Amino acid sequence: MVFFYWFVWIVGILICLTVFILYIIKKIDQFIWFLFWVGFLLGLFWELPLSIANEISSLPPARFITPVPLPTPFSTIIIIITHSLWDGGLFLLGVGFVHIICKKPYFEKFKMCEFIILIIYGQVSELIVELSSTFSNAWEYNVYWWNPRLFIFNGHDITLLPQLIWLMAPIVFYFLAIRLKSIFSNI
Repeated sequence: MVFFYWFVWIVGILICLTVFILYIIKKIDQFIWFLFWVGFLLGLFWELPLSIANEISSLPPARFITPVPLPTPFSTIIIIITHSLWDGGLFLLGVGFVHIICKKPYFEKFKMCEFIILIIYGQVSELIVELSSTFSNAWEYNVYWWNPRLFIFNGHDITLLPQLIWLMAPIVFYFLAIRLKSIFSNI
């Protein structure tokens, strides 16, 4: 459904604008502002190669069930940027769950509560994204030996690769957050 693409793109931009406004009006501090951009950069770390592989590989990782409503390469650039903005927002939402569930201080040192929250949240949020995409007939990941099918939803494949990405990404994000927190504590 073409509407889904536009929704994803517009919300990606709105996430960025919201975080920017919250930072400008001092509702979030510099640490959280930087965490958003860490999440964005982590998102680029997989969005960029997956999108490029989709364009040039004989084994594309994903396929668009409904054609993207913009011409390539413009659509590819929009997808990479807006999906990475979503990733930054998703990571910040995970930070929000840490603040709600775990005890202060946050991200000062390794705490199993924070770590587990981010891992579980990463898995759940990734699954929701994939289910939403296939439910909307937007895109699905292709099944290969290196990306096996986990199950079928709405007649489309839900695969392992995105779940593995969102297993590793929160781990990297968490340790970067701890490192950043120590830097911001010394400023």
